[in-house]
Amino acid sequence: MAVTVKECLELQLLEVEMLLSMFPKRGEISLDKDAVPSVQRYLKNANGALPPQLEYCIALDVGEAKVELQVHLPHMYPQVAPQLFARSDALHREQQLQLNTRLTSHISSLDSGDLCICEAVQWVKDNSLPYLENSKTSSEGASKEVRVKESLHRMWIYSHHIYRQELRKKIFDSAKKLNLTGFCLTGKPGVICVEGLQENCEEFWRVIRYPNWKHISCKHVDNIETEGNIDDLRLFHGFEDLQFQAHGGYGLRNDYHMDLGQFLEFLKQHQSGHIFQILFGVEGKLSDK
Repeated sequence: MAVTVKECLELQLLEVEMLLSMFPKRGEISLDKDAVPSVQRYLKNANGALPPQLEYCIALDVGEAKVELQVHLPHMYPQVAPQLFARSDALHREQQLQLNTRLTSHISSLDSGDLCICEAVQWVKDNSLPYLENSKTSSEGASKEVRVKESLHRMWIYSHHIYRQELRKKIFDSAKKLNLTGFCLTGKPGVICVEGLQENCEEFWRVIRYPNWKHISCKHVDNIETEGNIDDLRLFHGFEDLQFQAHGGYGLRNDYHMDLGQFLEFLKQHQSGHIFQILFGVEGKLSDK
């Protein structure tokens, strides 16, 4: 017998309730205050639109370090696998990648249809320490040698349109959380630029590409190495909300187009005029004034 979305969401709420009892201290679980009420409202009236997918973070003490388990649940979890990502400021990129590869492998080996976030929490607590110790050893060795090169990663993302408040909130919250700078151009077309550490940019891309966002693609990636501070390579000082003058029936079925001339001018002000052709397939030209 097929399992319904409603049954899956009921199980998700039970699991969240269990996790909150396991981690009762302030800050141990970060969960949007409207996340659970949104699901509860849907369960009372399942004829309405699906609620936002549940996502939360669990802060874990592993030895002397903090490890954060980021959880994103598709509507059909636990029938489909959750999206999990363990991160820590004490982990180097390679150790973090290895840890998450093993975590994903472990979760995929479990029986489909079973709740598994508690299992994932315990696995991370039991298996993170060797990676943390290796990372510390690597740091101590590197500090005695030449300065390690860092890379600034910059992703240029194109979407047919960006309108919905829920989506925009996810974009801005994720950029802030991952210490990414750049911008989000709202309207039609929609454009996002994020810059920062590579693992943070890739995590941002993973988070915003949830299954029901169609017509989105990463058009271009810059990767710039430096022996200095990557912040010196950033083109943007914060994460900006771009909303230029619109053409067409603003607000009418959300069918309006941004003034791309203003957008081109913005790109040129940030040494990125060449990106216009990459995004739209045509060379950008500013009109004479």
